[in-house]
Amino acid sequence: MTVFMLRRLIQTIPVIIGVTFIVFSLMHLIPGDPAVIMAGETAPDEQVERMRERLGLNDPIHVQYLKYMGNLLQGDLGQSVRSSRPVWDEIKPRIRVTVALSLYSTLLSIVIGVIAGVISAVRKNSLLDSSLMLAALFGLSMPTFWFGLMAIRYVSVEFGLLPPSGWGTWQQAILPVVSLGATGAAIIARMTRSSMLDVINQDYMRTALAKGLKKRVVIYKHGLKNALIPVVTVVGIEIGVLMSGSIITETVFAINGMGRLVIDAIRARDFPMVQGVVLVFTIIFVMANLLVDVSYRYLNKRIDLN
Repeated sequence: MTVFMLRRLIQTIPVIIGVTFIVFSLMHLIPGDPAVIMAGETAPDEQVERMRERLGLNDPIHVQYLKYMGNLLQGDLGQSVRSSRPVWDEIKPRIRVTVALSLYSTLLSIVIGVIAGVISAVRKNSLLDSSLMLAALFGLSMPTFWFGLMAIRYVSVEFGLLPPSGWGTWQQAILPVVSLGATGAAIIARMTRSSMLDVINQDYMRTALAKGLKKRVVIYKHGLKNALIPVVTVVGIEIGVLMSGSIITETVFAINGMGRLVIDAIRARDFPMVQGVVLVFTIIFVMANLLVDVSYRYLNKRIDLN
């Protein structure tokens, strides 16, 4: 297990380097000059030039990238162009919000998706099965931002049941968590149903029932554990989807997380801030998928991670 985790951590190094290079290159293709934004549209050319020199924008792109990577190896994410503060100081108070939003949405997706998928598999071709899968289809087809806007309009504005924006109390968390987790729950429900149907038809399941075990015990103790292996794979993918979806959700619900931070940074061509936020997103996603890989071993002892 230790060897596997060390090997996976080493494999993340080229991934992180590749992400930083792609983001760095794309940011330089966006029209606009950070020096002009920082100095002001009416600033004289001399002041803009001094700002470009201070930010290192006069250097060739490959030199700027190498300097950035050199600072990154020392734990320095750079300085924000807009606020002139260290990037990490800007990210640190917001990372908890985004991680909490993504974590709660993931847990909601797993709980609802697994329960709905198991019920649909056990009640195959019933009215309940058709209803749950129809709801899952609706969840797959529904854009996150549209669901969020509809939730604000009807739940908050029309009926006044929950706050329409913000983050900090459990009431404020309900709408954004449900909006972000709905699509993931739909995907997990469909995958769980398909996986459970395959497991239910296995010989060991029929044997357990023939021995006189209760159907509920056979389904949840013997079947579900094996059926969760492909579901866990989907969960690993969905974590990345939810992390990216948090950008839209935070914008819709006016939540001060990393999502809104990166949107504002892109508009201001704040290169260091965008690179810092994307780097943090990448590290969180890689670590989450490492935990997903490790969980395979606990679901099935026969899986060899080494």
